[in-house]
Amino acid sequence: MRNLLRFLWKYSNFVLFILLEVFCLYLVFQNNSFQKAGWINSSNAFVGNVFTTVNSIKEYFALKETNEMLAAENARLRSQSLGSFAKYITTSTVINDTVLKQQYTYIPAEVVNNSVNRRNNYLTLNRGYKQGITDDMAVVTSNGIIGYTKDVSANFCTVLSILNKDAKISAKIKRFGELGSLIWEGGDYRFGLLQDIGTHVKIAKGDTIVTSNFSDIFPSNITIGTVESFVPREGGEFYNIKVRYTGNLKNVTHVYIINNILREEKKNLEERSQHD
Repeated sequence: MRNLLRFLWKYSNFVLFILLEVFCLYLVFQNNSFQKAGWINSSNAFVGNVFTTVNSIKEYFALKETNEMLAAENARLRSQSLGSFAKYITTSTVINDTVLKQQYTYIPAEVVNNSVNRRNNYLTLNRGYKQGITDDMAVVTSNGIIGYTKDVSANFCTVLSILNKDAKISAKIKRFGELGSLIWEGGDYRFGLLQDIGTHVKIAKGDTIVTSNFSDIFPSNITIGTVESFVPREGGEFYNIKVRYTGNLKNVTHVYIINNILREEKKNLEERSQHD
């Protein structure tokens, strides 16, 4: 307190000057409408800019939470989309009646580890069996497929990327429905190789490649990529088709894990038929 009094006494003339200046400005703004209006407008603009800057900073730090909310909402909408339901014909007397049964549900997840420059690439996601994840669940983005779950722990899972020598995806050319197998030969992470498409098919650069309904993991008609180029394989009966992936596998951050609710039923039925 003593130091404060000493400071005020030492600079008393300067402090008095500042107080008089403030008082004079107050009288000017209070008794002159033009100056008063200018002061109010200037102060409002300054305060508005401050609030805008503060709000922008708050929005920036809230981006992670916003992305998580959007991912959850997208997962809910995808689960309710028509492609997530299987069509059943009823046994009622109106034979054209159909009902829709939920077949696929979507679980949002974040990528916490990823590789694209190895021969066998994997991703790690922040979802595990506590969140309902099991092995062999499809993993996709809004732009295309990523791979499928491999190993699962309590709160994490690894994903066998489509950039892996063991990945083999049942695919088709959307325009014709012709079935083939998508593999990765290594090298450029942007491209895969579609095989087993006959040379009788009149394919063209830019044709869309999608998942087929023969897959037990992926729903049908999910975009994989587009035809970049194609050449006849040795023997001339089939093409080697270079496919440019639509999904960005290098910079992927948010994905959806797809649960096929009817997969076990189908799998058990087929195994029982093989043993008969």
